[in-house]
Amino acid sequence: MYPQEIHGFLLRFFKENGCEIIEGNNNYMAVQLTIEMDKRIMNRPFYWRYIESVNGESAPATLTFITDPNEVAPTVKGEVVYLGSPRLSQLFSVTNEMGRFVHLYEQVVGAQRGQSICTPWLGVNYKIAYRSHQTKEMLFSLGMNLMTGAVIEEFQKTLSTLKLSADMSTNTFHLPYTISPQRALDRLEAIIENVIAADDHSWALVAEKRWQKDQLLLDYFYEGEALLPPSYEIEKKALEEQYKPRVEIEIISGGLFYLQ
Repeated sequence: MYPQEIHGFLLRFFKENGCEIIEGNNNYMAVQLTIEMDKRIMNRPFYWRYIESVNGESAPATLTFITDPNEVAPTVKGEVVYLGSPRLSQLFSVTNEMGRFVHLYEQVVGAQRGQSICTPWLGVNYKIAYRSHQTKEMLFSLGMNLMTGAVIEEFQKTLSTLKLSADMSTNTFHLPYTISPQRALDRLEAIIENVIAADDHSWALVAEKRWQKDQLLLDYFYEGEALLPPSYEIEKKALEEQYKPRVEIEIISGGLFYLQ
């Protein structure tokens, strides 16, 4: 990443998380952190624990980031941020952590403004993994209308065709949801479970048979031992870890979306 790319990333990151850019130019920026961001990146839990315990006035930190030290005046003091720096790595991690669940609005432009009604949707991207001696992974993207309960598949593909932003378009009306996101999430998880239940699980039977075959071979190898050595239990456990069929469901990302 070039310094200007890092600068652009920092600018977007802090603005989208409600932090004020106090001063700066294309080579540095002074940022007033919010309370939430201070707690996330400043690593001072004892300070916040004390402030909250005495109900004191909080003072989130102000940081200055320099993205091109060759282009700033000597009087500018701050933290140099570059690719591989601990601070940039930290912010990348925070971005990944916070970016898993988003709250976005479809942008309404032109003559449609003032006439548009946006409906809330819960969108969730799932990864289903069938694991044994072999692994099969599948991705599912589901969206539920929080007004009607309607569900559509390949929801992420639908979102990719829309212009979305963290900011609401002006003069648009956003309907309140009648189905809570938690209730919708429960319904979507039930759909995913039904998909799994209806799938072909012959792979699990194959794994079980191979497991039994290798277990018999292991037992034969130790046959006649008066006292089984620790290595037997280790190998037996290894066979279980290798062959035991299991299904894993993971939420990759998701969010609340207001769409026309």
